[in-house]
Amino acid sequence: MAENDRATGPGTRGVAVSTVRAGSRTVVLDLLSRSAPVSRAEVARLTGLSRSTVSGIVQELLVEGVVQESRGVEPARGGGRPPTLISLRGEPGVLVGVDIGHRHVRVAVADLSAVPLAEEARPVDVDHSADEALDLAAELVQQCLVAAGIGAGSDRIVGVGMGVPGPVHPRTGIVVSPILPSWVGRSPAWELARRLGRPVHVDNDANIGALGEVRHGAARGHSDVIYVKASSGIGAGLVLAGKLYRGATGIAGEIGHVRFDDDGPVCRCGNRGCLETAVAGPKLVELLQPAYGPGLTVGKMLELGREGDVGVTRILDDAGRSLGRVIADLCNHLNPEIIVIGGDMRVAPSFLRGIRDSIDRYAQPDTARALTVVPGVLGDRAGVVGALVVAQDDTAVVGLPSPA
Repeated sequence: MAENDRATGPGTRGVAVSTVRAGSRTVVLDLLSRSAPVSRAEVARLTGLSRSTVSGIVQELLVEGVVQESRGVEPARGGGRPPTLISLRGEPGVLVGVDIGHRHVRVAVADLSAVPLAEEARPVDVDHSADEALDLAAELVQQCLVAAGIGAGSDRIVGVGMGVPGPVHPRTGIVVSPILPSWVGRSPAWELARRLGRPVHVDNDANIGALGEVRHGAARGHSDVIYVKASSGIGAGLVLAGKLYRGATGIAGEIGHVRFDDDGPVCRCGNRGCLETAVAGPKLVELLQPAYGPGLTVGKMLELGREGDVGVTRILDDAGRSLGRVIADLCNHLNPEIIVIGGDMRVAPSFLRGIRDSIDRYAQPDTARALTVVPGVLGDRAGVVGALVVAQDDTAVVGLPSPA
């Protein structure tokens, strides 16, 4: 018998089948360790395994006492009685989400359905000092774990996800943009992991906002989504065919730095006349202050806008139309189902109307008809909810407790 024949004989085939089975079992167990109770059908869909393979593995795990069954409360897809759900026995896992914005740090410890067990937020000038922001994040993580009754070294912590207010390289996790001078060249994931003693997964704030709204917010059920964060800066997270799109160096969706006015002011990115310098919240306040006084803030401006103040409504409408012009071009390229507006500006009706009007005017008619424009429903928590998604899915760059 030839060497190749011996290598593929009946005994070897049995070993190969056993190896594949063990690998499939590991995949199912890994999914269950990171999921809320889930049906067999969802396990098959999420792992890519056949339903028969999943059923066989689940039956083995039930006999061994590794998993348990429970009855769901939501009807099955397509109607019918709620499905039987599978979960691991023992204490359930938890997720840790860290949202670092330009002016705040927010941390949540949540169950595997992203329902918070404890949450804390503190104001801080993140742009000024990366170390101060990361130290505060680590402190709040410890506080939330204690509040949730979980030890810092507990094996119940399934994952830690973090968002930062600037682009990070999708392979190295290094901050790549001059928008955050004190962060450039640093790895936020590795630095927080060093403080916590466990791996951390990181992405930028617009991307994690998109993940939050797609998984738990206004874009649930949609697979082609543009999430626009309109606040002190302007950025977009792109979900295409159900997957987050980051681009070659992690700066996909940086629409705030599209050239808007060749003679405009210098932007913090180093270019002149970026969209962000014209339509971000602080810029609109600056335009309104001569008429409304130096005490006007973004919050007060948005309150006046909701009350229908004529001057504020006009400025917000103009800003929405400018942003909508850029979004319309993006829609012509990507043909999304839904545009979700997040950040502070999402609460301004005239801002949203301006965006919609520009999309209707400048996007291809079929493209415009196919999409809806809605405010995000997660509000200020979009970032931390998205960070919990990153913690659960491990889809972002990971920082380990020691350098590679």
